[in-house]
Amino acid sequence: MTFLRRTLGGTVIIVVGLLLAPAVTRAAGEFPFDRELILDARRMGGLKRLPILTVEPNGNAVVDLWCKTVQARVALSDTAIKVEAAPLPEELPSMMVAGQCSPERMQADQDMLAALTQVTEWRWQGGAVVLSGAAALRFLPSSH
Repeated sequence: MTFLRRTLGGTVIIVVGLLLAPAVTRAAGEFPFDRELILDARRMGGLKRLPILTVEPNGNAVVDLWCKTVQARVALSDTAIKVEAAPLPEELPSMMVAGQCSPERMQADQDMLAALTQVTEWRWQGGAVVLSGAAALRFLPSSH
């Protein structure tokens, strides 16, 4: 009888695991819409700001770069992705003051925007969203 309980208990656990596996796979494979995706990079110049990508389910997106912020459109299908971004604005965001954006950070904005517009694929990898193209960009979903 004990053997039968162990076997049935194990079977129940296996069946429950098999039933839940597709849901877990779907959740892990879906693009994280409406979540801040923070670039997995070192902070630049002592400032806390890191690039953040936020994509809505309708494809509207906001890209907060090292200094500036741009609007974008993102098209997704399975593992394919295309990012079309507006040009970098001339002015700094209202919360930035002159001097916060060094020439190095301004160039990093241009480089990051160029890299984003060249991505062609996305995937989950170890809890991060990786966008691949001319360069691989690794984004971590925000925990808040």
